Amino acid sequence: MSDSLDLTQQLQESMKAAMRSKQKDRLGVIRLVIAAIKQREIDERIRLNDEQVLAVMNKMIKQRRESISQYQAANRNELAEKEAQEITVIEEFLPAALPEQEVDQLIADTINALNASSMKDMGNVMNQLQTKLQSRTDMAQVSKKVKAKLS
Repeated sequence: MSDSLDLTQQLQESMKAAMRSKQKDRLGVIRLVIAAIKQREIDERIRLNDEQVLAVMNKMIKQRRESISQYQAANRNELAEKEAQEITVIEEFLPAALPEQEVDQLIADTINALNASSMKDMGNVMNQLQTKLQSRTDMAQVSKKVKAKLS
């Protein structure tokens, strides 16, 4: 995808490409993402920038991850696989994920910078990390790592 296009335009172009190549599953997921973005734009009466679009897409991925765990618990693996495929399509539009070592280094640097030493400081640490890491890693995993370091 070209960097000159904003995320919404990239999604529109990908939707057209999926239509042309008759990729029904991919087309359906892209349409869901576009619909979620438009819904939020209508609800808030604003035009979403790339950061807000990323937040919408991250929320969709989080919902799908929760669905996967529920489907697996109910032994509905075919539905879990469908959700996993949807995550794969959505993740194509997200920035590249940070390597594990970089995430660990950012966590350590943030804890040191804030002189965080106990669980009371976790909120401040997570707020700082969220701005640095949003859309580039799973924040639930980051939260677990921060909790482990602070306890």
